[in-house]
Amino acid sequence: MDPATLIGIAVAFGALYAMLTLEGSAISAILLPAPMVLVFGATIAVGIASGTIKDMLLAIRALPRAFTGKVPKPHDTIDQVVALAEKARKEGLLSLEQEAEKVTDPFLRNALQNIADGTDGEELRELLEDEIATRTASDRIAGKFFTTLGGFAPTVGIIGTVVSLTHVLENLSTPGKLGPLIAAAFVATLWGLLSANFLWLPIGSRLRRLSDLENARMSLIMEGVLAVQAGSQPRLLGERLRAMVPANALPKTPKLSKAA
Repeated sequence: MDPATLIGIAVAFGALYAMLTLEGSAISAILLPAPMVLVFGATIAVGIASGTIKDMLLAIRALPRAFTGKVPKPHDTIDQVVALAEKARKEGLLSLEQEAEKVTDPFLRNALQNIADGTDGEELRELLEDEIATRTASDRIAGKFFTTLGGFAPTVGIIGTVVSLTHVLENLSTPGKLGPLIAAAFVATLWGLLSANFLWLPIGSRLRRLSDLENARMSLIMEGVLAVQAGSQPRLLGERLRAMVPANALPKTPKLSKAA
């Protein structure tokens, strides 16, 4: 589990609380039910209206992954593919059928099963590329839904402020009430901006980032298994796959000390 989203959102709201405290205010000043109901309720509603019900359900299912999703480790994938290459080199491609039964990743399992079944290399590449594209498109829908909410939220907050200000105008004859009413009116704008920048946009960006990482992992597996099918030498395959990964995503190799 990578806690970046949890840490980031917690620190953001912590900074907000610190500001309120330093300003001599209280958190209760912004925890007003009416503007919060409008901002969160209407934002989610127009977000649903901008897509389909299936998009919303997909986004809801993907939401836990934004907080608990694991970041793939490319070196683990490379080690796994190299081990498969060594087995295929020693025991033949048919031995990969037994390995497919042990693999938990459905994408890799499907690729190994097709290799064992004798699927042509070009056909297998097309099959795997289509699977990667479909998975990526599905993941992007969830990320886009939350990004869309982040676009709507500030405007919904302004709508809430305008509605509240009309109530303020109704009370011009009672100047003593104007201050608290105006302050409460701007809470809707505040929650529109807060929800967009502290919640919806970070969650959408997080899901897109996880989708990019998963896409890279699946592409690494695809190139690896196709090389295994072609009979690539395991050591050279490992070097090739490591060359496809940014250096900062790989563990640092210890430097050999020079002989005195």
